[in-house]
Amino acid sequence: MVFADLSGSTPLYETLGNQRATETVMRLTQWMGDVMLAHGGRVVKKLGDGVLGVFGSATQGVGAATELQRSHQIHLQRWPAVARMEMHVGVATGEVLEVDGDVYGDAVNVASRLCERAGPGEIWTTDVAALGAGVVPAVQFRKLGVFELRGKSEPQTIYQAEWRDNDSPEMLTMQAGLHSAIAPLDSFFGTIQLSWQGESLSYSSADVPVHLGRSSSAQLCITDPRVSRMHARIDWHNGAFTLTDVSSF
Repeated sequence: MVFADLSGSTPLYETLGNQRATETVMRLTQWMGDVMLAHGGRVVKKLGDGVLGVFGSATQGVGAATELQRSHQIHLQRWPAVARMEMHVGVATGEVLEVDGDVYGDAVNVASRLCERAGPGEIWTTDVAALGAGVVPAVQFRKLGVFELRGKSEPQTIYQAEWRDNDSPEMLTMQAGLHSAIAPLDSFFGTIQLSWQGESLSYSSADVPVHLGRSSSAQLCITDPRVSRMHARIDWHNGAFTLTDVSSF
């Protein structure tokens, strides 16, 4: 299963208006579906800014995901800043049940969760998908570590498919272990509390990713002009919460 999603459409709608922005997103998702078809996949459905595809093998799925990211980066270089929607991709394998053209199963849910966690321009895969893909031209798999995924009772080992031409093993930032003076009793029950102007919210390790920013769609909305629409993302891996700066100027 491959789930590819676009982020950053809010500025597009604010600038172009609903009609033109919708047409732009529809053209993009149509192209995303065409790439999946060209790699032997089938488009299951389009969900807003995203496309879900099913493939006969992990090799086909990773190949499609790689072409999507490579080609989309070329698109981004040509487009004006307001239209630069980033792409995130999740890849998972496993048996699925097909009902009336739709598909159901654990692999569908995992691909969606990985897509949520992947950063701009990234492809996240399960360990089984990375192993099953074998050798994919100009792609290297890097182990990110063990992550809690929403809806999964056990932590999952996650890999990232490195597709950029300048990504060599020597240049990659490797995942480091995170240690706390007080070891958690159970990583699944890790919690973090966030506060802003009297509002206090608690999240467990199963709730991540948690976004902080000025946008109303952020879990913690910070109404400060110095804060980006999406300013930071909180994740959970290797038994600890991590904060990633995703702000833009």
